[in-house]
Amino acid sequence: MTSGIMFTSKEMRYISLFESITGANVKDCIVDEAQNRAIFVVKEGEIGMAIGKGGRNIHTLERMTGKKYEIIEYSEEPAQFIKNALKPAMVKEVRITERSNGKTIAVVAVNPRDKGVAIGKNGRNAERLRFLAKRYFQIQNVSIT
Repeated sequence: MTSGIMFTSKEMRYISLFESITGANVKDCIVDEAQNRAIFVVKEGEIGMAIGKGGRNIHTLERMTGKKYEIIEYSEEPAQFIKNALKPAMVKEVRITERSNGKTIAVVAVNPRDKGVAIGKNGRNAERLRFLAKRYFQIQNVSIT
């Protein structure tokens, strides 16, 4: 799915640093300067290795670069990928439908207590999810309910 994704030299440097510290394989990297964060999508099954015991790897990277790190475990299955991207929010259901106009949308039902976590401060988690869902699965919109 990642074929066609081009990395900038900055993203390549972050990927290299991330992989050398964590040992995890990176499928994607987005450096978000506006939010002062780096978002990594790691190979399925490598989320634990990426985070490290007690979050040690993330803390090391944050100290080295001064950025916040967000890690998402990849999945070939769009519904599972969406669930992974919204962790730690409890996702009850993901419905992916194709509209009559040909656009694909996803409606995600989360536990009401976790809606704030899923959406994120100023909608940043929801925005990240929309970007990644479009990038990997050509899902034009994601709605969190």
